[in-house]
Amino acid sequence: MIMASKQGLESRNKLRGGDNRHDMKVSAFVIAGTHSGCGKTTVSLGIMAALIKRGLTVQPFKVGPDFIDPGHHRRITGRDSHNLDGWMMSPDYNRNILDRYSRDADVAVIEGVMGLFDGFSGSDESGSTAQMAKWLGLPVILVIDAKAMARSAAAVALGFSRFDAELSVQGIIFNRVGSEAHAQMLVDAINPIPGLSIFGCLPRNEELEIPSRHLGLVTDEDLGADEDREEVLARWVEDNMDLDLLLGSLPDRSMNRPLVPEAEMKSESGIRIGVAMDEAFCFYYPENLRLLREAGADLIPFSPLRSMCLPERIRGLILGGGYPELNCEALSRNQGLLAEIREFGLSGRPIYAECGGFMFLMKEIQNLKGQTFPMVGIFFMMAKMERRLKSLGYREIITLKDSVLGPKGSKIRGHEFHYSHMRKIGMDQEYIYDMSDRKSIHSGKEGLMRKRVLGSYVHLHWGSNPEVAKNFVDYCRQYGDRFKAQS
Repeated sequence: MIMASKQGLESRNKLRGGDNRHDMKVSAFVIAGTHSGCGKTTVSLGIMAALIKRGLTVQPFKVGPDFIDPGHHRRITGRDSHNLDGWMMSPDYNRNILDRYSRDADVAVIEGVMGLFDGFSGSDESGSTAQMAKWLGLPVILVIDAKAMARSAAAVALGFSRFDAELSVQGIIFNRVGSEAHAQMLVDAINPIPGLSIFGCLPRNEELEIPSRHLGLVTDEDLGADEDREEVLARWVEDNMDLDLLLGSLPDRSMNRPLVPEAEMKSESGIRIGVAMDEAFCFYYPENLRLLREAGADLIPFSPLRSMCLPERIRGLILGGGYPELNCEALSRNQGLLAEIREFGLSGRPIYAECGGFMFLMKEIQNLKGQTFPMVGIFFMMAKMERRLKSLGYREIITLKDSVLGPKGSKIRGHEFHYSHMRKIGMDQEYIYDMSDRKSIHSGKEGLMRKRVLGSYVHLHWGSNPEVAKNFVDYCRQYGDRFKAQS
């Protein structure tokens, strides 16, 4: 343990003492699973917690469009976790994200999505963790749920390690191991397989697993800080894994490409944009926010649950996704803020809202109990929650007219994932998205616009079109002033 900590600190000192653009190295690996539900998120969090406990700087990432897992990564590491995605962004853009955010870290930990080879189809690797690992040139650590398995686990490990000759499966972590005897059986089964290390046998501990609800795991914001849990996660890994073996097996990844720094904007010179951030509105891609700051935005967080008024001197608003349906009563009670947001939008100033933020801008939200709560009311419809998923999948949108996102014809990629649907839609609603799915099959119209307010169920990743952030900031600069908006 002491040796690994010393190596990490020496690596970090080298990074900070050298050229910011050249010869930077970081140890990096992908944690993948055999299938969804095998425990890779809990294992990832445990490894991050153990590495942090050793004094290392850990930079987390998540494959896929997930918002929830990155929040838990941030809680453990103290650093934003960034999404890597094979459909929403190009290979180079994904590599740039890894390089940009790992440049001052000792270790980069990338949590995969679904099973290692699961992606868009059964015939190729598109959208899979395996594809991303190959794009990034990183080894894979495979998590196998060993519950109710013994020697058969070796067959699973062998199949995954040899399925794709271009992929480097560095070793195995067995999860949900029942006993020391069970662990020994797993080790004995794997030992004859050449080139495949066992990094650990983690005992079953249901108390460490994060509870689930609709849209996935409970968010970090709702779960709350729990230092004891983080300590238990770290100890669970340290006591049952050989982290020194894992770290020692990793090749250093060189990051020798020039990195463009964020624009340093002073608050008095930046375009002030309010961003809703609390338990109800917490789904944001950190890369989108970086692009906004780089474009000249000064992002001012506020809470629709607790803030009595909007931040001062803002010239635009962003309302991200989240769980407004779980906070309907508190949101509807904040009548002063609701009225101020409504006046902000109807006066002609720019607002961009997606999914939960879009629901918030509707006239009302009906929860699963059938209770209806008034919301901002810029869009004349109700968001009705359902127990079944209403929409899921990647989306590409092309704008049909100029908007806060840019000129007509702007093309942006994202994804859709929600349990609510619109009811009582007013006749005067204007749709400005022409939307298709991942297979380029037309999905209809989306993206409602009223004045300079744009709302949609689609979560857009602006890394698919970095001009969007510049366009939005320019729109706020041009139309965000109260006097100009009313004139």
